[in-house]
Amino acid sequence: MINGNWHLAPDLSLVFYPHTSMKTRLLFLGPPGAGKGTQAARLCEANGMSHLSTGDLLRSEVSAGTALGLEAEAVMNRGELVSDELVLAIVESQMKTLSGSGWLLDGFPRTVPQANALEPLLKELEQPIEAVVLLELDDAVLIERLLARGRDDDNEVVIRNRLEVYREKTSPLISFYQDKGLLVSVQANGSVEEITQRITEVLS
Repeated sequence: MINGNWHLAPDLSLVFYPHTSMKTRLLFLGPPGAGKGTQAARLCEANGMSHLSTGDLLRSEVSAGTALGLEAEAVMNRGELVSDELVLAIVESQMKTLSGSGWLLDGFPRTVPQANALEPLLKELEQPIEAVVLLELDDAVLIERLLARGRDDDNEVVIRNRLEVYREKTSPLISFYQDKGLLVSVQANGSVEEITQRITEVLS
């Protein structure tokens, strides 16, 4: 018999999370609209991990109307990536306040230079990455999902540009982490619960 807990999902369905020695220092990769934020939040809640979402941190700066927020807003509206220095500073300040319950980085690193810059920080903190989860989904579904969000910065022209930026700058991370033996791929189609179960299985 497999031991574990049943969790009540938002749609009132029950999802079973087995007790395992699951990896708890994680990165999520995948294109915009693949569901990284949703799955990261679910995984962290179920396992007591800290969810470090650079996107949420940047959006909070935009909402507050700070100088940093205005700069970030202009960049994101063009579908471009915020500077490495800015994002790394945000990540560093967050990670230095964490307890030992594990963490999940969502939205960083997005480029190989960012990944290289992150490694010395993790070495200093003695918290190496245990797994990199790649969520994969077709472009047509990604565009449909992003348009359905209704965000001010999500129109089809910007979305297509964001996907192109992802391919050019973020996709090389797949090879980077694959070479390190850390990459695991998960198909991001189907229900939220089905995707969560797939992720849990590959991390156990």
